[in-house]
Amino acid sequence: MYVVLLLFIPSRFYLGPLGSAGAPSMLFGLGSLLLWLFTFLGATRSQAAKPQPIRITLGVFLFCVGVSYVLAMTRPISPDEVSPGDVALIALASWAGTLLLSHDGIHERGRLDTLVWRFSVCGAMVAALGIVQVLTRQMWVDELILPGLATSPPYTLGSRGGYPRPAGTAIHPIEYGVILAMLLPITLHVGFHHTHRNLVVRWLPAIAVALIIPFTSSRSAYLGALIALIVCLAGWSWQRRGRVLGVGLVGALTMAVIAPNFINSVIGLFAGASEDPSIRSRTDSFALAEQFIAQNPWFGRGLGTFLPKYRIFDNQYLLLLVTIGVIGTLTFITLGVVAAVTIFRLAAIARTDSTRDLAMAIGAAIVAGFTCLFMFDAFAFPMTMGTLFLVLGLAGTLRRMEQSTSNLTDLQ
Repeated sequence: MYVVLLLFIPSRFYLGPLGSAGAPSMLFGLGSLLLWLFTFLGATRSQAAKPQPIRITLGVFLFCVGVSYVLAMTRPISPDEVSPGDVALIALASWAGTLLLSHDGIHERGRLDTLVWRFSVCGAMVAALGIVQVLTRQMWVDELILPGLATSPPYTLGSRGGYPRPAGTAIHPIEYGVILAMLLPITLHVGFHHTHRNLVVRWLPAIAVALIIPFTSSRSAYLGALIALIVCLAGWSWQRRGRVLGVGLVGALTMAVIAPNFINSVIGLFAGASEDPSIRSRTDSFALAEQFIAQNPWFGRGLGTFLPKYRIFDNQYLLLLVTIGVIGTLTFITLGVVAAVTIFRLAAIARTDSTRDLAMAIGAAIVAGFTCLFMFDAFAFPMTMGTLFLVLGLAGTLRRMEQSTSNLTDLQ
């Protein structure tokens, strides 16, 4: 249900009275947090006491954000910063609810595989929408009306190098591309290991996602997909590596023949990066960020309180340094590091090929997601963070399941 609300309902739709805090997926995440609290508090001591590194690190990060919020609200603050600070806290609580419920609410491997399959299928449908947007040069979601939901300014189909940039149901093509980059390794896992499904059906998600990523014309998407693929390659056999790289090479050569101008446009994104205004904007932001960081270095000025009117930092880590300080930013990075290390350790000792491959796929999605945060202010894009926190939850639940059936010391 959460995946449907997150990926299928465009990010611009919300419950009118709640404003930006009223996105359906966000409300579902808050409900997930409440459900997790009731379930966790009602669990037996032996169940509740088992140490879970991802859950512990999330708790430390939430505590640091809470300290930052309290400090922000107890010192002089501009009135127009208060509401965005509250909304940012609500959004983080929603994403935490998603992580925790997916971390502790799945108790059978079959249920986890079903969720992975549904996540992959929903991602494929969003990718298919992007393909339709490219072919028709229309957004289509801008004509959508959902009863009971209001919408912010309408969607428009952007372009780069003369080619349309699809955004699916996301706010921006960058967000769309990063989500697809995180989904790519998961769809590949489904294609290789859900062998009980029809061959064509299980490979359609990976094909759809791989086809649309190039058309996002987003450096973030390209970088994320490349990193995710490299991580997956590290866990595959030489035979599978050869097949995947061969298919990729054939696809690239086909694109070069069919649309050489598009290939040149993609190459230009990197070859001409030094002259790109968006790149200059990112690099020019460092000096201003240093001034704000120096004012509140340890816990920042408060999550969500650095408004676009001051500056738009297309770098989430830089923005975190300003808003939650060095301590808060380090705990957030630690959350990603702990999740990645945990899932890769699991992959190293997994008893089955399916578990090993799923662990590597989830780890690839985590590494790709956290790396792409350098490229844009991801906390302002709810689909990106909702997807990332869901993937973190999947890492935790796979680790917890294997912990309960194997030697605990191997997973510590």
